[in-house]
Amino acid sequence: MTDLDSGVVENLNQRLLGHGVRPTAQRLRIASLLLGRPQHLSAEQVLAGLRNQGMRVSKATIYNTLNLFAASGLIRQLSVGNDRCWFDSNTDAHYHFHDLDTGALMDVSLRDVEFQRLPEPPPGMQVDGIDLVIRLRRKSAA
Repeated sequence: MTDLDSGVVENLNQRLLGHGVRPTAQRLRIASLLLGRPQHLSAEQVLAGLRNQGMRVSKATIYNTLNLFAASGLIRQLSVGNDRCWFDSNTDAHYHFHDLDTGALMDVSLRDVEFQRLPEPPPGMQVDGIDLVIRLRRKSAA
């Protein structure tokens, strides 16, 4: 971790510990890549980013760490209908645009969406949240 600023390392240590995750060198490196800004990355993108930084890490370690981060609430795991899973560093409540041409995900604020009515949940159940993915495709030239 010598190439990361000591203040950044301390901040990441505290974030991980605050979510019940024991900091290790690999977890800190993954956290530094993913948690630096709001973004949506696949495990493959995290792996490529770390390898570009010269870090040797297995795909299994990436998946295990991302699943641990998601289970602890550090990130959100998203499925948007394709076979790729995304990891969202923004854990605040929000929705998503999904660009079908590029695969990119973009955040949509709750205040930009309005629901008039929701169906009643089945007996004994309550609504715990709403996931909304708005799929986009480029307009074809007319």
